[in-house]
Amino acid sequence: MATNRLNKLDKIFNQATNSKQIHQAVLLVENTSGDFSFNKGYGGMEVDSPMILASITKLFTTTCIFALQEQGKLSLDDQVTKYFDRTMLSGLHVYRGQENSYDLTLSELLFQTSGLPDVFEEGKASAKNRVVDEDFYINFDESVAWVKKLKPHFLPRTTKKAYYSDINFDMLGEIITKVNSSTLAEAYKQFIFEPLSLSNTYLPENEEDFVPNVYHRNKIIHRPKFIMSSGASGGCITTARELMIFIKAFFGGKLFSKDILDKLPLHNKLQASMGPIYYGSGYMRIPLSQLITMYTGKGELMGHSGSSGSFAFYYPFKDLYFVGDVNQLANASLPIRLTMKLAMMTK
Repeated sequence: MATNRLNKLDKIFNQATNSKQIHQAVLLVENTSGDFSFNKGYGGMEVDSPMILASITKLFTTTCIFALQEQGKLSLDDQVTKYFDRTMLSGLHVYRGQENSYDLTLSELLFQTSGLPDVFEEGKASAKNRVVDEDFYINFDESVAWVKKLKPHFLPRTTKKAYYSDINFDMLGEIITKVNSSTLAEAYKQFIFEPLSLSNTYLPENEEDFVPNVYHRNKIIHRPKFIMSSGASGGCITTARELMIFIKAFFGGKLFSKDILDKLPLHNKLQASMGPIYYGSGYMRIPLSQLITMYTGKGELMGHSGSSGSFAFYYPFKDLYFVGDVNQLANASLPIRLTMKLAMMTK
């Protein structure tokens, strides 16, 4: 049975890397105990190759929020006015003439239910379009000012609505630094890197910190300034091997109590452009019994993907973890589709 599963994983990975969109890739699959393991690289990428985590970084930010909550240093019910000046917040969330900026809570940031717009994806002048052409640095205050120029999508706490936006996690990152009296990089080290002995995972802080290249279609681009400015919403670097250690710890209760995730069951479907993805307490959930799979899948994927092609998901139905990277900025659906195929084939 194990041999059959290995053959299926190998076949799916080979099919994926035959795509003209993928020039480099790496895949690592394990069960919780690690007695089942499969890994394969393509185009020079291996399990110890540096990779851009992009939005999987949000799982690190979530970990810090939960750890600080366990220490009693913050609450998900806290309003953002506890951590930010009202002048800074003013105009951030104005929906149909109503100012909602001061009513936002940490929970709404974490669950992507604030309704705030996303500067990375929205508009012709989006950060995603700009970063294809040039490398640039944008600080937190500039990100907030950029968000204020866009329109929120709904009122905070609107039932059954979620909207994926990086600013939610950028704000959580700022809150972590204030509550922990440290930089975000120091908080990551304290709550994640050191407890898990991750020596090749880091948040770039200066030009000396290595940032890998990423493909945009057939073009190789290098964007260290943008990665450094992405911080809590998407700035981390790691390897597939260390990402596997982390994702097992995240869902395994090694970094914070598993009860936290069990007590926060609320997940809402994201905007249509995000496909079949639900979002909740800092991570994605992708049910496999949906139209996209012709309702033939079982269970769900839990974890996160990144716009650079990275992915880290747990499939409880088969006790399997999928991590890796397809290193392609032009198609954010690639890692999602690959992981779904991997899960569907491991029967």
